[in-house]
Amino acid sequence: MERSASAVWSGSIKDGKGSISTQSGVLKDTPYGFNTRFENEPGTNPEELIGAAHAGCFTMALSGELGKAGLTADRLQTTATVTLDKVPGGFSITAVHLQLVGKVPGADQARFEEIAHHAKVGCPVSKLLTANITLDARLES
Repeated sequence: MERSASAVWSGSIKDGKGSISTQSGVLKDTPYGFNTRFENEPGTNPEELIGAAHAGCFTMALSGELGKAGLTADRLQTTATVTLDKVPGGFSITAVHLQLVGKVPGADQARFEEIAHHAKVGCPVSKLLTANITLDARLES
């Protein structure tokens, strides 16, 4: 299975404008720019999208792990807070914090935390954040 998303950018980093689209069409030419990324203006940004992907992936993985334990959640809610910091040489995503609240009949706190930990480690987006990233680059004339 492969999924894709694309970004288009025109102009300088501060004054330019970009758009993000996804293969599914959920995002289509969704605008983003310096102001939405670094100045808290309305709109999206890569860190927000990573947070959404991580929260969704982790929560779904947790549902699967609960099922393996014979449990079914009434409700799982995860907020992923992605931290982008200025570091020597530029900017870096330095942390992702997952805040989870769950209602799972039959689970106690210790078992819930253990299962959630397995989901965090096993979630494909968690694994991605330490993945080897490859690149092919082609310059058009």
